[in-house]
Amino acid sequence: MALQTARKPQRVAAAPTRGRTTATASPGSTQADQAAVAQIAYALFLARDGEHGHDLEDWLRAEQLVRAKGR
Repeated sequence: MALQTARKPQRVAAAPTRGRTTATASPGSTQADQAAVAQIAYALFLARDGEHGHDLEDWLRAEQLVRAKGR
């Protein structure tokens, strides 16, 4: 019977972001605005039956809607 040696865990590289940046708060936004953007972006995601791949679109559209509402 051969002895098994413990394998070292392999490092996994981070997935490429395809030029995307993470969403950050704009200078004039509040925490409440960011929460509203997140809720609206999620609603847009659900309205598309949860189809992935449109996260940035949804986030930017939600930001537009929140900004328009605040005017």
